[in-house]
Amino acid sequence: MSWTLAGFIIYLIVILIVGFLTYRRNENEADYFLAGRKLNPWVVAFSERASGESAWLILGLPGAAMAMGFLEIWTALGCVLGIIFYWYVIASRLRIYTESVGAITLPEFLARSFPEGARTIRLLSTFIIIFFFTFYLSAQFNGAGKVLEVTFGIPKAWGMAIGASVIIIYTMLGGFFAVAWTDFIQGAIMFATLVVLPLAGLSEILQNGSSLGEAVSQAGTEYWDIAGGKTGWAGIAAVIGGLSWAFGYMGQPHLLTRFMSIKDPKKIAMSRRIAFIWAIPAFTGAVLIGLCGLTLYGKNYFSDIEHVMPYMANTLLPSWLAGILISGAIAAMMSTADSQLLVTSSAVAEDLCHRVLGITFTQKQMLFFSRMVTLGVGILAFAIAISSSKLIFTMVSYAWSGLGASFGPALLLMLWWKRTTAKGIIAGMITGALTTIIWSELPGTDEWLSVRFVSFVLALVVVWLVSHLTMKTNPTS
Repeated sequence: MSWTLAGFIIYLIVILIVGFLTYRRNENEADYFLAGRKLNPWVVAFSERASGESAWLILGLPGAAMAMGFLEIWTALGCVLGIIFYWYVIASRLRIYTESVGAITLPEFLARSFPEGARTIRLLSTFIIIFFFTFYLSAQFNGAGKVLEVTFGIPKAWGMAIGASVIIIYTMLGGFFAVAWTDFIQGAIMFATLVVLPLAGLSEILQNGSSLGEAVSQAGTEYWDIAGGKTGWAGIAAVIGGLSWAFGYMGQPHLLTRFMSIKDPKKIAMSRRIAFIWAIPAFTGAVLIGLCGLTLYGKNYFSDIEHVMPYMANTLLPSWLAGILISGAIAAMMSTADSQLLVTSSAVAEDLCHRVLGITFTQKQMLFFSRMVTLGVGILAFAIAISSSKLIFTMVSYAWSGLGASFGPALLLMLWWKRTTAKGIIAGMITGALTTIIWSELPGTDEWLSVRFVSFVLALVVVWLVSHLTMKTNPTS
């Protein structure tokens, strides 16, 4: 057995052990979905970062940087700005207000804040989460298949099945406790991957007697240009498209639950600093991996550009270290997929079945039902993943836009503007979701202006306008 495979197997065993150890810590649905609001700031910060940056960061962004060159700097910058903004503007208020109304999920928080539209808000929120998270989850399972295929020669479908099985099992067993603590481990491994591998790539380039800038420019002038070789409005739109990733952070339910789970709201400042220290080197490293891959292998080396990260790890590093970093790629996928599984399960079990349909369970029955929903959602996402040929970057961008625009403007205004109304929230969620779906299907629209930008701005305007016309007061302000 190779050191690479041995390291990967050890990693999977550790993750499953965490699931078993946290199994008995779940006494009710609040424990299963939110860890009883008992997490410390280090776990919250690493869990938020690991969940926020999925296989998209480890595989998708390096692949995009290899395909587009320095243009992807704007994507990295947009993400870092989004992280900074929502930790400062959303985190603390969301933690305080969700506890004040007794909410353990985002749909429940929105519904309890606006009783007059509670049923509609719950239904709409639940269906938006289920729809977009199936694509998001599928991207993570797709990532597992790619990594295991490149590293161990395992057929992609079997790689997807292995990754999906491990995630579903430990999420079903341990709930949010398992998710948060495995995220802590996975976040550390991801950070190491995004720091060590770019350094190895840069070292290899220097040993070849070249520089990153020279080699990238040889691939084509458009790779060196921060506008991707585009001029006029096309160049501006390309830059806006990258920066628009910032908008999505405010509406991702699986990230917002991290803020809700911290034990002491006063500790958010500490978690925020940890998250920033993680994010800046990580995004820089992801772009550098793609640029190093472009430099070392050329623009047409891979049939699938999202293979660049595992290939670099296997060819540039000792096998034992490659095994750890390959685990980092799987960790990125797992840390997001488990969180999304849990949020989708909570939306179905708590918000739809319990609150809307009025199905009553004992605490133990609710816990069992939640686990069964987790299993069902995982199987559905796996089915979509195995039948899809889209890149991870594309699938995540679609889900990121839909969730960010559906929930981000509504949450931002309700936390900071007391005139936000139930009708404004409902109109904004519908606008964000439908704009994402329609804009993404129209040919050429994303080159004119990013769907992430258009859907968020339109939803923000609609929430403000409808709320202004109905003139209600937000009870949480």
